[in-house]
Amino acid sequence: MSISLTPTQEHFIQTKLQTGKYGSAEEILEIALRLLDEYERADAEWVEEVRAKIDAAVEASTHTPPVDGETFVNHILERFQQGNQP
Repeated sequence: MSISLTPTQEHFIQTKLQTGKYGSAEEILEIALRLLDEYERADAEWVEEVRAKIDAAVEASTHTPPVDGETFVNHILERFQQGNQP
C-alpha cells in the first residue's frame, strides 16, 4: 500500500524525526495507528457505558411517577439555593 501525505503531515513527521526520538517515518506511523486504535476502543467503551447508564435511567424511570418539567426545575433550583445558604 502506498499513501500520500499532505505537506503539513510530512512536515510533522520530519519535525518528529529531527528530534532523534524516532528512527523512521514508519515508526511514527505505527505509533500513530496504535494510538488511533486505542482512541477508537476507548470511544467505543465510552459509548457502551453511556448506553448502559441510559438503559438504567430508563429502567428506573419506569418505577417512579412522572414529574412535569416546571416542578422538576423548581426542585433543582430549591436544592441549589439551599446549598448556597450560609
